[in-house]
Amino acid sequence: MPKVRVHNITVSLDGFAAGPHQRLDEPFGDNIEGLHDWMVAAMRDRADGKTGIDVDCLERGEENIGATIMGRNMFGPQRGPWQDESWKGWWGENPPYHHDVFVHTHHLRPSLTMEGGTTFHFTDEPIETVLARAFEAAAGRDVRIGGGSATVQQYLRARLIDELHLVVVPLLVGRGERLLDNVADGIDGYRVTGLVSSTAATHAYLTRR
Repeated sequence: MPKVRVHNITVSLDGFAAGPHQRLDEPFGDNIEGLHDWMVAAMRDRADGKTGIDVDCLERGEENIGATIMGRNMFGPQRGPWQDESWKGWWGENPPYHHDVFVHTHHLRPSLTMEGGTTFHFTDEPIETVLARAFEAAAGRDVRIGGGSATVQQYLRARLIDELHLVVVPLLVGRGERLLDNVADGIDGYRVTGLVSSTAATHAYLTRR
């Protein structure tokens, strides 16, 4: 049965997935440099044909994914109404998804088809409706919740996530957006089913009971 999965969501040692003041030149905010160094290194190692814990975890997050759901803040730095529709995401003309991506936003715009098979759909529908659309688009494969923190929290509160891969890195941020804030009882019913560490990060896998 297809699952709802979160992968490679990275937090500091004190639980922050983003710092304050996110913007175009600092998409993850201030005081959070190095948050994704483990991922950059893993991607480089994979390109060089190397293996390892971080490479394995990175690749696991791409297996059997047929659609992705993300928040407006992950798609781009703009807030409020679109001033124009020239922004097409952080990933260039050929984003790495290669499938349908559903973007939660209060400010709609037409679907955006990119090179490589990625189409961004902008929606203000309830999360259950968006998830149903994503499962349909995934055609039997799993659906990934891509982020950011607020979007993951919504799906956790609704107990819709089956697997959560959390990456903890040795960084202290102090303020910003904590991933597991505001989830209330949504975290109940999960258990840690995997825990492995590299020299760069600790990978925790949580599975819904």
